[in-house]
Amino acid sequence: MRVRDFLLLVMICLIWAFNNVLSKIIVDDWAVPPLFYAALRFAVVALVMLPWLLPMPRPAWRIILIGLLMGGGNFGLLFVGLQTTSPSSAAIILQLGVPFTILLSVLMLGERVHWRRGIGIGLTLIGVLIVIWRPAGVTLSVGLWFVAAAALAGSAGAVLMKRVVDVAPFRFQAWVGLVSVISLTLCSLFLEQGQWSAATAAGWPLIAAVLFTALIVSVGAHSAYYHLIRNYEANLLAPLTLITPLATIALGVLITNDDFDLRMGLGAALAIGGVLIVALRRKPATELLVDREQR
Repeated sequence: MRVRDFLLLVMICLIWAFNNVLSKIIVDDWAVPPLFYAALRFAVVALVMLPWLLPMPRPAWRIILIGLLMGGGNFGLLFVGLQTTSPSSAAIILQLGVPFTILLSVLMLGERVHWRRGIGIGLTLIGVLIVIWRPAGVTLSVGLWFVAAAALAGSAGAVLMKRVVDVAPFRFQAWVGLVSVISLTLCSLFLEQGQWSAATAAGWPLIAAVLFTALIVSVGAHSAYYHLIRNYEANLLAPLTLITPLATIALGVLITNDDFDLRMGLGAALAIGGVLIVALRRKPATELLVDREQR
């Protein structure tokens, strides 16, 4: 990999990591309803991507379902979870997306799990269990349940993406944005209260944050990542994207004062190590792990 492209990938991962911490601040410290915040983000994405909306990818039901899973489902559930869990814990729990993606690819695409990938899955699950372990036993908080559900939704969307052919990244983002803003707006109207009062209280910082997450993160960083995917093999990029959870943990400790002790460190090392073992396998599932990168 050229130095310029490596530095670009590092910048992309750092942007994604900072966005995870920023989202925690928005839904927790600023008390902005998470579904409403997600709807605002995807409204900007849908507006910017509007010129690439047509023609609609076929079959229509599949692209709509992918949009619901990878957009509204993934981010909506993640932001709900971040209300009550730290970015560091969420970053580790999100590594469940790797075993979820592989297991779903076995069920839906007929792929086989090599024994090395099985070891990687096992290490990831052990790492996650260590993170949620407490002296009284395994206690998965409500927030972490939502984060785990977000990982499952993103993985399901990634597997479905493998059945969609000849769809340009911008057109895909346009439909994810449109489907997500409609579904999230409806969910926010029925499930949340005080959206506009919270937005008014947050003021201009919220507007700046939404523009950053929509334009810099979703449109800018993700488009740049697709550029790298076209130029480099998946088994090279997938391990390097592990910079994102590591940077999220570091920024969470520095910015939101996340607790990070030996137990968290051991769990993170095992979970990320398991992901690395899976990512280094030159199998079709490796491409799935790259395709599911949505921030």
